[in-house]
Amino acid sequence: MFRSQGIDGVGIAGLMKEAGLTHGGFHNHFAPKNDLAVEVCGASFAASPASLARTIEDGQDRAGSPLERVVAGYQSTAHRDAPDGGCPSASLATDAGRQSEALQRAYAEGVEGYLADFTAEFLREAEEERREPDPDETRRRAIPLLGQMVGALMPARAVRHVEPALSDEILRAGRGHALD
Repeated sequence: MFRSQGIDGVGIAGLMKEAGLTHGGFHNHFAPKNDLAVEVCGASFAASPASLARTIEDGQDRAGSPLERVVAGYQSTAHRDAPDGGCPSASLATDAGRQSEALQRAYAEGVEGYLADFTAEFLREAEEERREPDPDETRRRAIPLLGQMVGALMPARAVRHVEPALSDEILRAGRGHALD
């Protein structure tokens, strides 16, 4: 619910109703709603690198490099249309900056996880191509990759209902330029 409605858009009563629990039961597990938001943010980011790792482990036997497949999946209409289950980088980006330092820390740790995974994959690709890998350069490539992926997905989601052709165009452009 936090990813699809925003942290401030979700009330305790609605959250507990969705979970099939009573309002009072919430406080047995979390003091303020922010504590739950921090847990949700951390858990959401923890699930995302596992998906990335599976794509990378699939190896080169499929079309495109692992990172090309990651970008294609991220910039897909299926991912665009599932903000409640998609990447927290895009769905919680605006909320994270407005929330507590604890939530911002959980978000930052998630972003660092993505950057570490992208950097490791760039290093692996360099070694596979028998190029001398440069950890600083690969990190500098990982940061804009994440930014381009998230940056294209957010407006594509924002306009998908009123301008579906524009939304699709944004996703295509994102897929086409993320690894340039």
